[in-house]
Amino acid sequence: MQKIWLKNYPAGVPAEINPDEYSSLQQLIGDACEQFAALPAYTSMGTTLTYGEYREQARDFAAWLQQSAGLRKGDRIAIMLPNVLQYPIALYGALLAGLTLVNTNPLYTARELEHQLVDSGAKAILILENFAHTLEEVIGKTNIETVITTQVGDRLRWPKSSIVNLVVKHVRKQVPRWRLPGAITFNAALSQGNYLPLTPVPLDHTDIAFLQYTGGTTGVSKGAMLTHRNMVANVLQSAAWIGSEAQLGKDTIITALPLYHIFALTANWMVFVKFGARSILIANPRDFPAFVAELKKFRFTYFSGVNTLFNALLNTPGFAEVDFSGLRITLGGGMAVQRSVAEQWKKVTGNVLTQAWGLTETSPAACINPFGLDFNGSIGLPIPSTEISIRDDAGQEQPIGEIGEICVRGPQVMRGYWNRPDETAKVMLDGGWLRTGDIGRMDDEGFVFIEDRKKDMILVSGFNVYPNEVESVIAAHPGVLEVAAVAQPDEHSGEVVALFVVRKDPSLTEHALIEFARNELTGYKRPKHVYFRNELPKTNVGKILRRALRDQLPKG
Repeated sequence: MQKIWLKNYPAGVPAEINPDEYSSLQQLIGDACEQFAALPAYTSMGTTLTYGEYREQARDFAAWLQQSAGLRKGDRIAIMLPNVLQYPIALYGALLAGLTLVNTNPLYTARELEHQLVDSGAKAILILENFAHTLEEVIGKTNIETVITTQVGDRLRWPKSSIVNLVVKHVRKQVPRWRLPGAITFNAALSQGNYLPLTPVPLDHTDIAFLQYTGGTTGVSKGAMLTHRNMVANVLQSAAWIGSEAQLGKDTIITALPLYHIFALTANWMVFVKFGARSILIANPRDFPAFVAELKKFRFTYFSGVNTLFNALLNTPGFAEVDFSGLRITLGGGMAVQRSVAEQWKKVTGNVLTQAWGLTETSPAACINPFGLDFNGSIGLPIPSTEISIRDDAGQEQPIGEIGEICVRGPQVMRGYWNRPDETAKVMLDGGWLRTGDIGRMDDEGFVFIEDRKKDMILVSGFNVYPNEVESVIAAHPGVLEVAAVAQPDEHSGEVVALFVVRKDPSLTEHALIEFARNELTGYKRPKHVYFRNELPKTNVGKILRRALRDQLPKG
């Protein structure tokens, strides 16, 4: 394979990285904490931890997990939290204890939580008290032996005083409104761990760092086995791409996407730990007025998000008054970035919205556009040590410019799905290639373009219609706030394009949208039906759930 994309690499970005630079995430994070010990690491709701404090509290949690909870190397621990200080502490602490992490969406239903806990075999869970009632419904059907609860506003730093008096005082002062029998608070675990020894647990590239569950938007959610090698490699790949754009020990990053999602987990938590950045944790990014108020407090340099988040911020009063003078990198992923949103983002912030792409199964980064390059509709170039191949249904490579399934090979590609060799076999091709399920093409400059997800493609009289293209056109209408295109069954053409739209202009009509599309889309791509909604269903990360919208279509 000719790596035609290398000719367009930014200056200084290497073609390959060395995944053996670190033996594990333990070493990578530990080195950063030592190097930047005096610098701020995380800020949440007015409280800041330095890298040194972060390391100490993670060590204490790790010691408690080992000595009090009795967890051993390879045991699984679930974390069910929003973006609060407890999250990064628990992540690093669990890795120090040699555990495998299972990141869990706090908004899961009882059914979804039960599936993930049973499938992973998790023995422990750290959970925000607000969501503990969901755990109570299913805990008897799981292997959970240890429950740690916490609250959003919990204070995490404690004086070195009598452990007995400290814990008793804390529990009496902050008795939760409701607690699982036998649960311990996160602060009590930290306080006890401060007086317990930590037994070092050697880890290497073959150990599983995360069972990272796919979104479950189709079928049963599966746990991608992401090894320490996968994660270290992706951190180094991403760091190499950022290169001179990062300023060691000086960056301030906005972490609004939840850390339980692979995008923020790698791009925010791990990559910028290596650079000694300060991360501003946003616990509830859906409260956009409060989010904008928080942004006004900081001169931030890096911002990651998804299209719906950028779009919502752009339409939130006061966002244009935020200080963007320090913003050097805006990274969009998780779903397609729409041209109209990217153009408006640059107009308001002065910064290019750079599109990237990856999957849970690729840890996640696989392609990123060069920073500063104006929005071109592509998902970028394959990052260092990564190959992209466009394949047909039979797995044969397609010529440059032809459309097919995007396949990825590189050190960041997962080992497989946890306990699902059948599902692993469906996506892994000979030679280590991963079928992504995304349909796209590569141009002669090496830039990759996504047409759509295989499962979302609309077939109109035998012609393929890609929802992303339709949505991008409709989103450019000034009266549209959000849009999703789905397939609606039709007796004449098999399927037609249907739109679900949230209006920015209350007077917008179905006829006006269809006429707008007439000038931009060829006949079979034009929407035949428009359904207006006050909001569109989304995952907690902000991806629009087309499947849920298809269920809302008229029957018959």
